[in-house]
Amino acid sequence: MQVRRWLMLGTLVATAGAAAACGPAPSNTDYVGYTDDFAFRVTATPLPPHARESTHYKVVVRDRKSGTPVIGGEGRIFASTRDGANTWDALLPGQGIGAYYGALNFLTAGDWAVAIQFRRDSTKPLQRIDWHQEVGAARGGVP
Repeated sequence: MQVRRWLMLGTLVATAGAAAACGPAPSNTDYVGYTDDFAFRVTATPLPPHARESTHYKVVVRDRKSGTPVIGGEGRIFASTRDGANTWDALLPGQGIGAYYGALNFLTAGDWAVAIQFRRDSTKPLQRIDWHQEVGAARGGVP
């Protein structure tokens, strides 16, 4: 009887340890958006962004119907506030198939309307996704 209790206790401890090691899955903070032809997965670093810092964006673009990465596309990422502050950057191909990179420098904290315009090539029309991004106050004594 004593051995059985130790075995049950050992199993319980091992199960609890495995569950604690795995822990809850981290929440996915990527923005996912769709147009008629494209599926976008947008990752920002740092997140949340802060005013007066460069925020780097990785945008993975896939064909919406086939799921294949879009190579050789062109686009831009841009953002505006209600007060008229603007920032933008070209999306340039980078590391990873179907991955494009750009950076935004938000001048002020607050709510920003962010968008991406993208097309497969210069013969195709631009397609657009939009979202809102809350930008935190500048860090580290940046004026």
